[in-house]
Amino acid sequence: MARTNEIDEGFYSRQLYVLGHEAMHRMGKAEVLIAGMKGLGVEIAKNVILSGVKSVTVQDEGQAEWSDLSSQFFLKEADLGQNRATGSLPQLSALNPHVLVSAHTGPLNEDLLQKYQVVVLTDSSLDDQKRFGDFCHTRGIKFIVTDTKGLCGQLFCDFGEGFEVLDQDGEMPASLMIDRITKDNPGVVICADDQKHGLFDGSKVIFFEVQGMTELNSIGPVEIKVCGQHSFSICDTSSFSEYERGGVVTEVKQPLVLNFKPLSEAVNDHQLLIMNDYGKIARHNTLHLAFQALHGFVKKEQRLPQSWSQSDADLLLNMVKKLNLVAKLEEVDEAALRSFCFTARGDLAPMNAFFGGLAAQEVIKACSGKFTPLQQWLYFDALECLPEDGGCLKESLFSPKGTRYDAQIVVFGSEFQQKLLRQKYFL
Repeated sequence: MARTNEIDEGFYSRQLYVLGHEAMHRMGKAEVLIAGMKGLGVEIAKNVILSGVKSVTVQDEGQAEWSDLSSQFFLKEADLGQNRATGSLPQLSALNPHVLVSAHTGPLNEDLLQKYQVVVLTDSSLDDQKRFGDFCHTRGIKFIVTDTKGLCGQLFCDFGEGFEVLDQDGEMPASLMIDRITKDNPGVVICADDQKHGLFDGSKVIFFEVQGMTELNSIGPVEIKVCGQHSFSICDTSSFSEYERGGVVTEVKQPLVLNFKPLSEAVNDHQLLIMNDYGKIARHNTLHLAFQALHGFVKKEQRLPQSWSQSDADLLLNMVKKLNLVAKLEEVDEAALRSFCFTARGDLAPMNAFFGGLAAQEVIKACSGKFTPLQQWLYFDALECLPEDGGCLKESLFSPKGTRYDAQIVVFGSEFQQKLLRQKYFL
């Protein structure tokens, strides 16, 4: 699809059913940059390449390490010491012959970013996120940031000013049989057989095959106001002919225009946090500060916190408390914050699969205009996977062993990893 206007309907059959030809054609013109080819970055790249955009460029300056092999499924032991982007390129290119895939091993800069319609950052510093986010926002480039640290992850979207969503939900437009229409100001439409219309105030409809009140058949989309589950009001019908019988009313989907804040502004706006678990509201708010504090920790110490280090957790907690002097959260989940710090060196395949899927969906929304995008922050954690007495575990159990499981060992410990290695599963 990258080389012609034709869509390979066999290759994209299931996706075409969801997105439709128009959205797929828009995606076939989009060029995407994905920065960072660790486990999360390669998961996003894999999903986006399979989705059928025009081109994907994967960027990474780093070399493959043992810990990368815990979740980066396109790197092998033979790739250790080699660039992650070039090491992943052959397997990524083979996923979809319709998409042009290339690697960039140099640093990110504005000259590179301005070539793309969508930019995705993974494993990036907060300074880079703000700098490149402002650049993309002013130039209409869709900007996505996502990261996972151990059992916690974040996702951010900025699709700029005046982003148009052509289809908010992908549902088929409602089509309803008419029982009767009143001659009034406003006229009221009652659906046949007590059929629930499922429309909302502001929805627009058109009429077909109405007998009697034929004026409705020739007017454009009419805005409605809901009266009940089976009825809604329309325009002034008092001067129309008398309604006799029949007719079909069909919803006309209207585009939705959204405005996004750049990350440099959105980072201070807790109203933009999308809650996905109302049992964890305090935790979501805490993680928003925790990721910011972690960037500050790395900038100051030039490293991630040591696994299960109480002193590093104390330091991160103090940094979050300073941030909260501005954020003014009523409650900071200190237990979750410590667990976040203890496991921040982790890089887990299931977390990357989850956030990689979410981020790739947002790329598809950005390219196609189909479905409502994230506005604008999302956090998710699986800290319940840790043992309840996790704070009592010895730091020495979580030191790297020079194996492909190192990024998992720093979260769950070497004893747990040994138990996993003894398991035999039939799937």
